[in-house]
Amino acid sequence: MTNPAQKVHFNLGKNDSFQWPFKDSSQVPFEVYTNPDIYKEELQRFFYKSHWCYVGLEAEIPEPGDFKRTVIGERSIIVVRGQNLEIYVVENVCAHRGMQFCRESHGNKKEFVCPYHQWNYSLKGDLQGVPFRRGVKKDGQVQGGMPKEFNPSEHHLTQLKVATRGGVVFASFDHEIESLEEFLGEDMLTYFDRLFNGRELTILGYNRQKIPGNWKLMQENIKDPYHPGLLHTWFVTYGLWRADNESKLLMDKHYRHAAMISRRGNAGVKSQEVTAGVTTFKDTMQIQDKRLIDIVEEPWWNGPTAVMLTLFPSVIIQQQVNSVSTRHIQPNGNGTFDFVWTHFGFKDDSEEMTQRRLIQANLFGPAGFVSADDGEVIELSQKGFEQKPSHRALVHLGGYSSENTDHMVTETLIRGMYQYWRKVMEK
Repeated sequence: MTNPAQKVHFNLGKNDSFQWPFKDSSQVPFEVYTNPDIYKEELQRFFYKSHWCYVGLEAEIPEPGDFKRTVIGERSIIVVRGQNLEIYVVENVCAHRGMQFCRESHGNKKEFVCPYHQWNYSLKGDLQGVPFRRGVKKDGQVQGGMPKEFNPSEHHLTQLKVATRGGVVFASFDHEIESLEEFLGEDMLTYFDRLFNGRELTILGYNRQKIPGNWKLMQENIKDPYHPGLLHTWFVTYGLWRADNESKLLMDKHYRHAAMISRRGNAGVKSQEVTAGVTTFKDTMQIQDKRLIDIVEEPWWNGPTAVMLTLFPSVIIQQQVNSVSTRHIQPNGNGTFDFVWTHFGFKDDSEEMTQRRLIQANLFGPAGFVSADDGEVIELSQKGFEQKPSHRALVHLGGYSSENTDHMVTETLIRGMYQYWRKVMEK
C-alpha cells in the first residue's frame, strides 16, 4: 500500500533514466506529462505499434474516391474508399522525396499525385507512374531516367492495416497486430456494438479544438467519474450524471480501455451525500431552452442514458442522452493536442430526432456547456505540472488498486490506465 503522504524525489531528464517512483499507479509523477523524451516514446509504443487507432467513420467517405486526411499520433494519414468500395489507409508521405502530398482535409480523387515531382499512386497507395522514368530522347539518345533496376513495386506509399466494425474505421502501422476484436475485448465490444449496431450512420457535423495539455489528460478526464458532479454541477441539478445514479465502471483485461455507464435519475433532488458542500449546486436552476434536456429514450439504449467509452490511445466514443459522437485525440507535441469531435446520427432517424441530436450536441464540443470546462482544467493542470515537475498527482479515490466497480466514487479507471502505461513503457 502506498503512503499517501510519501514524498519522492527523482531525476528529471531523458526517458532512459526515468523510472516510475511509486509502488503502484495510485500516484502519477508529473514528469509523465512534461518530459518530451517520454512523449516521443509514447508515440512509438502506443500510436505506431501494437495498437489500433481510430481514423474515422465510413459515413465520412461514402463514395468511391472519397477521402479524408487525419492523423495517427503525429503522422499524417489518408483514409480513402477505393473504386472497389474497400477502405484503405495510407501515410501522407511521398515515397520519392518525403513530401506530404495531400493538403486537402477531404475530397474525392481517382488517384494521388505528389505535386513536387508528379509521382502518381493508386488509391490503395501503389506507385503507378513516375515522370521521365525511362529518360528523355534527344538526338536519338536516351538521357537520364531511373536506373533500369528501378522497381515501382518497391516504392509504394506506406499502407496501413485496416479494420472496420459497425461503420467505424481503425488503422495500424503494425501489420502484426491482433484483431480489432481481440484488441477491444469482450466487455468493450458489448458497449461498442450497442451504439454501432449495424444501422447506417450519417454525419451531422464537426468541432475541432486545440487543447494545451498532454494527450493523456483527455483519456484521464473521460475515465474520471469524480469530477462531473463537481466541475459540471448542473449535471447534478438535471440528474444527467450524479454520484448516486445507477452506474458501473468497466475495463478490459489489460486496463487500457474503459466504459463509464450511468442512468439518469434524481433530477433536482438535494442529497446530503451528493450535493452537501457543493456550493454551485442550485436545485431551483431552470434552463431556458428545454430542448437541451428534452431526452427521448431510444430502444438501443437498453438501460443506460450515458456511456462514455475510452479506447486507448486515440478515441472517446460518447453517448450522452441523445447526443452521440466520437472524439479523436491527436497529439501534436508533448504539451498540446488537437481534439476533433464528429457528431453523427443514424440514417433512419426522424427529422425530429436529428434536430434533438444537433441541439443536445451543444452540451459538448469546444464551447459546449460541459466540455468547455474540461478544456480549461486540462490547460491549467498542464501549467501546474510544468510549474512543479518533480511533484505527483494523487488518484487515491476508491483505494489503490484497479478493478471494475458498480459506483462512481473512485479513480480506479485512471489507476488502471497507468498500470497499463507502465507495462507498455517498461517503467
